Amino acid sequence: MNGEIIPAAAEIDAFQVATRDLVGVAVRSLDLLEGQVSLPQFRLLVVLEELGTSPSSRVARALGLGASSVTRLGDRLEASGHIVRGPDPHSRSVVTLELTPAGRELVAQVMQWRRAELSRILSRLPAGARAELAAGLRRFHDAVGREYAGDLHGPVPL
Repeated sequence: MNGEIIPAAAEIDAFQVATRDLVGVAVRSLDLLEGQVSLPQFRLLVVLEELGTSPSSRVARALGLGASSVTRLGDRLEASGHIVRGPDPHSRSVVTLELTPAGRELVAQVMQWRRAELSRILSRLPAGARAELAAGLRRFHDAVGREYAGDLHGPVPL
């Protein structure tokens, strides 16, 4: 196998548990939504936070969804006051999506809760262990590659 060392079962198991724990933090953070928006709608809000005002086709690609799905999600989010639709100055046939202040605030609240929760959990560990874990996670992320999670489709909690 090209000199690669196969990870031990215990190493893989540790990552399985960590995956479950991190997904648990992400899912619990969505409790803040209190039914205001669904998980797929929240994903759209997060993508718009990252991309800024964008054509709906670009948002659809970023989410791995079809244009009609983004249109339906956009309808609900526009009705709830979390996004606005607008024209593209370069093409009249293109519709852009943009977060409203309410949409930005919702994303900020969820992300702030996640940071606080991760801080609370990490504070249980000694500083040296936290630094080692953070460095290890950065190396893991580099090994995974940026595009890996970006290729996922469906309602993955961001």
